[in-house]
Amino acid sequence: MAPSLTSPAPTAPHELPQTFPNHKAPKNIYPDGIKTSGQHPPIYDRLHPYEDFPKEITGPTVWHAEDYKNNPERWTHQFSDSELQEISDAADKFIAAGTPLTGIAQSNFPLPEFGKFLGVLRKELIDGKGFILFKGLPVQAWGLHKSAVAYMGLGTYLGYFVSQNSRGHVLGHVKDLGEDATQIDKVRIYRTNARQFFHADDADLVGLLCVAKALEGGESDLVSSHAVWNELQRQEPEVARLLTEPVWYFDRKGEKSRGEEDWIRTSVFYLETGENPRVYSKWDPYYIRSLTRFSDAGLIPPLSDAQKRAADVLEATCVRLALHMILDVGDIQFLSNNHVFHARTAYKDYPPPAPRRHLMRLWLSTPEDEGGWRLPFHDSREKKRGGIQVDETKPVAPLDAE
Repeated sequence: MAPSLTSPAPTAPHELPQTFPNHKAPKNIYPDGIKTSGQHPPIYDRLHPYEDFPKEITGPTVWHAEDYKNNPERWTHQFSDSELQEISDAADKFIAAGTPLTGIAQSNFPLPEFGKFLGVLRKELIDGKGFILFKGLPVQAWGLHKSAVAYMGLGTYLGYFVSQNSRGHVLGHVKDLGEDATQIDKVRIYRTNARQFFHADDADLVGLLCVAKALEGGESDLVSSHAVWNELQRQEPEVARLLTEPVWYFDRKGEKSRGEEDWIRTSVFYLETGENPRVYSKWDPYYIRSLTRFSDAGLIPPLSDAQKRAADVLEATCVRLALHMILDVGDIQFLSNNHVFHARTAYKDYPPPAPRRHLMRLWLSTPEDEGGWRLPFHDSREKKRGGIQVDETKPVAPLDAE
């Protein structure tokens, strides 16, 4: 029999025995002494009923494709020669020092001028429209190592790196490794060339650096989840209501620590904690559709017809409101996962020996006490909240997919 919503809650992950607190992790494993918190269920008594949610969201986080599609200057930034020189000098000094990539920080990647711009950008990503596209990082001239150093160095000014998978990758690689995209209970879609539906990653911010393009496809779409919410409230209020209820099970796909369940029961739309709460979103349709091995065994409820319809309505609404963009070689896209959904079209690579489509990926945490959103999770104040952490797996930063 599937557990009811009133069943006793399992022991919270942060209450399970552990060898050390996340913020006091051994530096011989975690160079900055901070461990990624990982995926966790929300604190259920901090979730709000649908009636508490706004009927309409206003402000800079609500935007529409029409605002930007014919005005790329509003969301792109071409690196200047002086900016690239400052980034290059910082990267060269970091490489010369012999510090491993996992040890990069603002202190050993100084950007005295461009760092000021990145500080303003961080605020815009967290509280504003939530995205930017940098253009012109010379990845082909710099090669994988220097490009990765430069990219991660920029990331230190926006947030804290968190692990993206069970292997501890803090520098991820979006690349087709020939895995079977239909095996959604085992395979992460970023390791295939399949379409990625609109979703949000398990981190506050995500970055993508284009190292190599596909022959065709692999293009990017973004949408304001606040604009989506407003549209649902106008057109499909019962769908909006269902998406605020903690009846959605998300698959961990085996990427879990000792004592954790194979799934997380959660909502899709939340309210922040505290006064004047904003609407936060967490979603990935692959992760809700891959749980039949557990629902068939009666361990969790199967998706209801209403949930299946809600998922379809949510995707269709995102598609209708999305801003389309193409990442060229040397482009870096940063966006918020708190109030922006993103997607990718399916793609086809060039035939060998041409390189396959390759994006370097960062997941970044912006904790609550450093201006981040006040989330209804126990780790909201941790430096490296969110991400995917399996037991004491150490962080690694490979230069290519593995």
